[in-house]
Amino acid sequence: MSEPLWTSGEIAAAVRGQLSGGDFAATGVDIDSREVVEGDLFVALAGERDGHDFIEAALAAGAAGSLATKPSPGNTILVEDTLAALGELGAAARERASGARRGAVTGSVGKTSVTQAVLAGLKLAGDGHGSVRSFNNHIGVPLTLARMPKSTRRAIFEMGMNHAGEIAPLSKLVRPHVAAVTNVEAVHVKNFPDGEAGVARAKAEIFEGLETGGTAILNADNAWTGELAATARGRGGSVRTFGLSERADARVTRFEVTAEGAEVEARIDGAPIAYSLRQSAPHWGPMSLCATLMLEALGVERSVALKALAGFEPLTGRGVSLDLQGPGGPFTVIDESFNASPVSVAAALTALGARPAHGRRIAALTDMLELGADAPARHAALASQIEAADVDRVFLAGPLMRSLWDGLPCARRGAWAPTAADLAPTLVEAIGAGDVVMIKGSKASKASLLVKALVSHSEAAR
Repeated sequence: MSEPLWTSGEIAAAVRGQLSGGDFAATGVDIDSREVVEGDLFVALAGERDGHDFIEAALAAGAAGSLATKPSPGNTILVEDTLAALGELGAAARERASGARRGAVTGSVGKTSVTQAVLAGLKLAGDGHGSVRSFNNHIGVPLTLARMPKSTRRAIFEMGMNHAGEIAPLSKLVRPHVAAVTNVEAVHVKNFPDGEAGVARAKAEIFEGLETGGTAILNADNAWTGELAATARGRGGSVRTFGLSERADARVTRFEVTAEGAEVEARIDGAPIAYSLRQSAPHWGPMSLCATLMLEALGVERSVALKALAGFEPLTGRGVSLDLQGPGGPFTVIDESFNASPVSVAAALTALGARPAHGRRIAALTDMLELGADAPARHAALASQIEAADVDRVFLAGPLMRSLWDGLPCARRGAWAPTAADLAPTLVEAIGAGDVVMIKGSKASKASLLVKALVSHSEAAR
C-alpha cells in the first residue's frame, strides 16, 4: 500500500487545527465536492457558495475527512479560516519536500501552455508535480502545493493576476528556484492606470519569492525584459533569455509548419538543436525554448526536455485542431477559444495564415476584454493582421469587434453579430468543405459557443 499524501495528525499540525472524529489518512486534497475521489481531504472554502454545505456530498463521494471552520459530519479538522489553512498546508508540503526544485511561470500570454509543457517534461524525468488546468490564483497555487507528495523531485506552478499585488504572495508561498515571464502585453490593462508598465511590475512580483541564487527566464523579444531582468537581479537571481533576437541565450533560427505541427531549429548558448512540435503557431518556437530553459534549470536533461516537447499536445481551447465533417465534406476547426488579447489573436491569425487549406481560411473572433479605453482601436488594428495572414472570411461577435468589422474590406466580411450565440448559426451555415476555421476570443465573450456549434453541426452531419 502506497504512503498517504497526508495523515490527519500531519494536517492538524500544519494548519494548527483540532481534530474532531477519528484519525484518517488522505490520498488527495480537493475543494470541489463534485471532483472528490476516494480518500481525499475536502477543504470547505467560503465563497459565493459555502463549502461547508457540501461536506456531506464530499463524504458520500469518498472523502476521508474535511477541513472546516465549524463542527461537521465525519472526520474534521477545525480551523479558524480554511483558505489560510490551505496555504499553511501548502507551505508544509513545500518544507517537507525540501529537496524538490520548484519553478513558477507567469506572463500575459502562453503561461498555461508553457507550464503544462514543463510539467510534461518533469513527469518524463520522474517524480514531477505541477499545476492542473489553470490553477494559478490565491486558491489554485496553495491547492497545488498541498497536493505535492513528499517524494517530489521537481515541481512547476502557474501564477496569474488581474491586479497588482496578486502574484507576490503566491511567489513567496512557492519560493521558486526558477521563475519565467513568458511576455508582458496589453492584458488586464484596464486595471492599471499606467497600462503595460503596471502589468510589467505586477508580473515582476514573481521574483519576490525567488530563492537565493535562483534563475529568471525572460523573453528577449519583449519590450519589458530590461525592467524584469533588473528586478530579478535585484533579488539575487541570474537571467536567461529566449526568443528570436540574436541576443537571446536560446534563439529560434527556423520554424517550419508541417502537417503534424512544426519543425524547429534553434541555438542554445550557440549550440544548434533541432526538434519537433505538435503546435503549429509560430509563437510556439520561442515558447518551446522557454520551456526548455526552465526544464534545464530544474535539472532535466535537454534530451528529455525535447522529447517531452515533441509529444506535448495543444491544450483544449489553446490551439487544438479538430477535424470535423460537414454535409458537404470535411473541415477543420482550430480551437483558440479559451482567451484572447491583441498579441495572442495576432499570433493565432499568423498561425492560420501558415496552415494549408483546401478551402478557405476563416477567422471567427469574439470580443477581447479588459483592454481599457483603447479597446475599440485595438480591435480595429487586427485588420492588418487579417490581411497579412490572407484570411478569406471573417466572422465577428460583440460590440468591440464592430470596430474591426467596420474597417474590413467587403471581400473579407463574413458576418457580425452582437453575441457569439447570435453568430453561431450564421457561421455554421457558412462553413464548407476544406475550410480551416480559427476561433478565438476572451473567455467571457463566449467564443467557445462557436466551437460547440460547429462540433454539433459535424455530429449531426455524420
